Amino acid sequence: MPARPGLDRDTVVQAAAELYDASGGADVRLKDVAARLGVKTPSLYNHIRGQDELLRDLALYGAKQLERCISKAAIGKSGDHAVLATARAYREFAHQHPGIYQLTQRAPAPDDDVHQAASAQILEVLHLVLLEYGLSDVEEIHAIRALRSLVHGFVSLELSSGFGLPVNIDESFQALLDMYIRGLRRESSPSAA
Repeated sequence: MPARPGLDRDTVVQAAAELYDASGGADVRLKDVAARLGVKTPSLYNHIRGQDELLRDLALYGAKQLERCISKAAIGKSGDHAVLATARAYREFAHQHPGIYQLTQRAPAPDDDVHQAASAQILEVLHLVLLEYGLSDVEEIHAIRALRSLVHGFVSLELSSGFGLPVNIDESFQALLDMYIRGLRRESSPSAA
C-alpha cells in the first residue's frame, strides 16, 4: 500500500504522543492513532512496524522533549539554582505530558543506540547540574538517582491525587528540594569526606 501524502513517521509519533498525554498514559493502540489521523490502521504500517515500535518511538520522543525542557531550565544557572530549576522543569514536563512522561521512565533497550543516546543526554544535563557539588562518580550516580526518584515519586502521587492534606503542594515540593539540596551540600562538604 503506498504511503499517504503528508503522513510520515514524525506525524504518526506526534499524533500518538497527543493521544497518550490526553489519556494520561492509558493504552493507546495503532487504531486510535489512525483514527486521529483520519486514515485506516494499515496506512500506519508504512511508517511504523507495530505497537512495540510505536511505544519505543514515543519513549524516544519523550526523552528528547524532557532533555530539551530541563536543559533550557538549567542554562545559565549553577549549584542550588540549577538543581531547583531542573527539578521544577522536570515536574512541569510531567504535568504537561503525563502520558509521554511515563514512557520516559523506561530504560532503553541495551541495543537501541539512538534511545540510549537520548537517555544519556538527560543524564549529562543532570551531571552538569550537580557538577558544582564536587561529588565523586559514585556519589553523583546516587545523587542523580535520588533527584529522579524524588521528583518522579512526588509527581506520581500528585498526578494520582495522592496528596489530600490541606498544605500547599508547591510548598511541599520546595521543601522536598530544599532537603535534597541540604543533603548534597553535606556530601560535598570537606567534613563529609
